Amino acid sequence: MFEDFLYALNNFRRSKTRTFLSLLGIIIGVASVIVITSMGSSSTKKVENTFGKAGLDVVSISSGFMRRRRAAVTLSFDETFREDMFEEVEGIKKIWYKNNLSSTLTYGETSSTISTSAIEYGYLEMYGMELESGSFFTVTDDEEGMQKIILSHDTAESFFPAGDAVGKHIILVASNVSFGFEIVGVLAEQTTGMENGSAYIPRGFYSKKIQPNPEASTIMVQAVSNQKATELVDILTDYCEEKSGTEGSVNVTSMQSMLDQMSEITSTMSIMLSAIAAISLLVGGIGIMNIMIVTVTERKQEIGIRKALGASPSDIKQQFLVESASITLIGGFLGIILGILISLAVEYVQSNEFIINWGACAFAFVFSVFVGIFFGLNPASRAAKLDPVIALSGE
Repeated sequence: MFEDFLYALNNFRRSKTRTFLSLLGIIIGVASVIVITSMGSSSTKKVENTFGKAGLDVVSISSGFMRRRRAAVTLSFDETFREDMFEEVEGIKKIWYKNNLSSTLTYGETSSTISTSAIEYGYLEMYGMELESGSFFTVTDDEEGMQKIILSHDTAESFFPAGDAVGKHIILVASNVSFGFEIVGVLAEQTTGMENGSAYIPRGFYSKKIQPNPEASTIMVQAVSNQKATELVDILTDYCEEKSGTEGSVNVTSMQSMLDQMSEITSTMSIMLSAIAAISLLVGGIGIMNIMIVTVTERKQEIGIRKALGASPSDIKQQFLVESASITLIGGFLGIILGILISLAVEYVQSNEFIINWGACAFAFVFSVFVGIFFGLNPASRAAKLDPVIALSGE
């Protein structure tokens, strides 16, 4: 078989143009599959990097748009609801309550209307937020409702361009009432994740000074694992709808479930596009079969001489099958190199992380060789069945 392979290479060198045209369809098909799967993997990775790893175990619950029924019950996100949910739903690590309010911050002559979040102790740490300077809230800050505030990077920069925000006092106006807050921390600039508030205050202060005994506007449920967070989306939706007796009573989302859906969509699209690209491999295979039929016709005398010298039909069949498979083997190898180079160039231009799906490379390569064998089978069988006398006569 190795001798057949070397002989095939010599034949390719003798007819370079024909060989190149035969290779072209295989190279394009393999390269297309690799580029498509590589771009799909890179896009998925880019989405994951955008969301970040922090907060993937968190499920968010907020009020939805209810289609009301007579039996509908309005859900109250109070302490009783929190206790009941923790006891009745498995897979929950902790439940965080959060309230959002529109407020105005003022420092000196600078004033800005922002969205402020009233959060519980440990919430920012749970979300993987990092500090640029200062410190997070303590348990005492939350329990006693201390007038302390943490600013986002952008908010702090707009009020304190020199970067000396920590320790300063700023005025926050909420519900037409002014409160003085000490800035205890500035968050580092966040490039990932879904938590992007402008300022944070202890929820204890919110419940004591702004809205006594408040119900939460948003519930953040921390699951025991990222995988459990995806399951909790459906579980908590059913739980809340059963409590209220109304469909659509809540909106339940999680970063992990969103990532799973995006990855599924990207994978499906990659498979569909790869299947379309693989059609060019079949087209290339048909071209190879045509070329091999012509080759068999041109080399009838050679086949006759080999048979006259004792070559069996299986030897002749193997010779042409190896030649056909060699074309697709070389084409598959060149297609992989071309696909990687194109993928590298595209992802460099788009500033994406370079990711190659080696499984797709292996599949495309094996499939290309299979195409060569499959479409070379008919010409090889024709060559094997030739009568040596007729073949030597050249007719």
